[in-house]
Amino acid sequence: MLSVQNVSKRFYTGRSHEFWALRDVSFDVSPGEVFGLVGPNGAGKSTLLQILAGITQPTLGRVLNRGRVSAILELGAGFNLQFTGRENVRLTAELMGLSPREIETALPAIEDFAELGQFFDRPVREYSTGMYVRLAFSAAIHQRPETLIVDEALAVGDARFANKCVRRLEAMKAAGATILFVSHDLGLV
Repeated sequence: MLSVQNVSKRFYTGRSHEFWALRDVSFDVSPGEVFGLVGPNGAGKSTLLQILAGITQPTLGRVLNRGRVSAILELGAGFNLQFTGRENVRLTAELMGLSPREIETALPAIEDFAELGQFFDRPVREYSTGMYVRLAFSAAIHQRPETLIVDEALAVGDARFANKCVRRLEAMKAAGATILFVSHDLGLV
């Protein structure tokens, strides 16, 4: 169960000018549910997801969540561009608390799902945007999260891979994972 309780987030945009990106946001998402967030740019969707992923803290309110959280947030966040895809997967999985054995067991499935071929062992700086998303999505879903947070990641890349990702999200939902999904595409949500 994910519970967001009266979450507000304040930023300062000048010497004393405050901007509230979120005000009193509350909702609960049960295991096996998909919760979609749709809204225009600047509505606070990404800020909320950063709070849920533990990247930033709310100014007010709290988030209660149990289990492993995996997030695919802003494109370009989280990977070291000098490292290969394989090295980045190992590093992020280790930071998520997976054991070396769990990481080595998951690597072939991550490589297979991402469909990067020889680029899996090339520096990420050489990746196209679509390749980056493939790696990020594959790494996130294979960390066996209880909660998966996806921010617009499926808007980039080809339709075949996006459909493959949607099928995987449906399987994760059926297995009891909680999924929070942000998109400008209401049909996809």
